[in-house]
Amino acid sequence: MARVLKAAASAAGLLCRQLPPAPAVRTYSTSQFSHQVAPSLWKLGRLNHVAIAVPDLEKAKAFYQNVLGAEVSEAVPLPEHGVSVVFVSLGNTKMELLHPLGTDSPIEGFLQKNKVGGIHHVCIEVDDINAAVLDLKKKKIRILSEEAKIGAHGKPVIFLHPKDCGGVLVELEQA
Repeated sequence: MARVLKAAASAAGLLCRQLPPAPAVRTYSTSQFSHQVAPSLWKLGRLNHVAIAVPDLEKAKAFYQNVLGAEVSEAVPLPEHGVSVVFVSLGNTKMELLHPLGTDSPIEGFLQKNKVGGIHHVCIEVDDINAAVLDLKKKKIRILSEEAKIGAHGKPVIFLHPKDCGGVLVELEQA
């Protein structure tokens, strides 16, 4: 029995020498980051929607409605934003299908680069959009318009520059 244990220990030692060393694991305490968050006069809320640019609005609408069985709105033109939108209800949030309304539409430019469409932006609710704008400007986050505009839900919205948001176009909407 001693021979068997000695052989097993020797084999385990040989195996350990052949394996690469395990990578170091770093752990982070949440207290390391807590000092970076300044108190704010506004609060971030829930995810309102994910917007998807689509080259064919009727085809996209039919997919979500007829194939996936989602509740889908009629198309709503929003000339002030240069888009037509369709809302797909998902229970806990929505998807917003965006299609260009005219050649000056920002979605037209997006679709020129992304022929099959794709995720365009995420929209997050805030409790005080004016306070959010002031605070974000102080934090050197670029806002893509001078002031909030009325969005597809009839509420004020602003867009934050993707280069300041990890490559994501972020829309904030008044809750």
